[in-house]
Amino acid sequence: MKRPALTVLAWLLPTAALATLAPRWLDAGMMRLASEVLLALCMAQMWNLLAGYGGLLSLGHQLFIGIGAYALFDFTQRTGLSPYLLLPATGVLGALAAMVVAPALFRLRDAYFSIGIWVVAEIVTLVVSKTAWLGGNAGLTLDMSTLDDVELFARVSFWLACTLGAGSIAGLYLLMQSRLGLAVTAVRDNEVAARSVGIDVQRVRLVTFVISGAVCALAGAVYFMGGMFLVPGSAFDINWVVMMLFATMIGGIGTIAGPVVGVLVWFALREVLAVSLGISGGWYLIAMGCVAMAVSLFAPRGLWGLWPPRVAAP
Repeated sequence: MKRPALTVLAWLLPTAALATLAPRWLDAGMMRLASEVLLALCMAQMWNLLAGYGGLLSLGHQLFIGIGAYALFDFTQRTGLSPYLLLPATGVLGALAAMVVAPALFRLRDAYFSIGIWVVAEIVTLVVSKTAWLGGNAGLTLDMSTLDDVELFARVSFWLACTLGAGSIAGLYLLMQSRLGLAVTAVRDNEVAARSVGIDVQRVRLVTFVISGAVCALAGAVYFMGGMFLVPGSAFDINWVVMMLFATMIGGIGTIAGPVVGVLVWFALREVLAVSLGISGGWYLIAMGCVAMAVSLFAPRGLWGLWPPRVAAP
């Protein structure tokens, strides 16, 4: 077994044991909060894969989160199958959505790509909100008829969040150790030089885009499955991208550990500002923006970049 695989295995085994035992110590509220953190970490890592490693800054990744969530709710209602069995289909649909929009979006460069994917996400939001069989603005409720153990459902939702959170870190680490990972960073650093050594730039970008879209769709499905209800405004909320961007930028874009730090900071600030101090609405976003500006000014490489180079390497 190669060294990267051994490293991942040595990290995943104790993580899996901790996740298995966690429901014994955490109540329902803490399990839901932990699930939110883990799913946000997964989303931030996928945004980081595309922007930090692939060089494509997305402002429309809520597109995949909403598609995954709506696919799970609709498929469950139509087929009568357990939502657990249908979760893989949401990832497949997210990948297909990425492949469908990629040819048009990849013709755009830099800020035009960012705005283009945001426009696509807004169009899909409007279509969903006006589609009667998707619930329109009233939204959808998850069909729970196949599930008869609510406590088990809460635990399984938590374990799925743990799998996605830990899996996104391990998967990104292994990807960056592979030939594809080297090609991705080469394209990001210098597209012309990458082409000159035989790298298929469009193919590399498509693969990263599809992976990012598929996993975000899966994370969105798991998130809303835990809440058992969704509406277009929450599923396709641009604040999903705000969270991903904030966490990745302040933690350290282009590093694996950066989004981990950034997500923890995001949720810590949310709890302090919104819950403890009662700051919400516009003031809450202003406070978050001030933190982001301060980190950008005094730690351009993110909070993870403040650590010594050997420690901050991942």
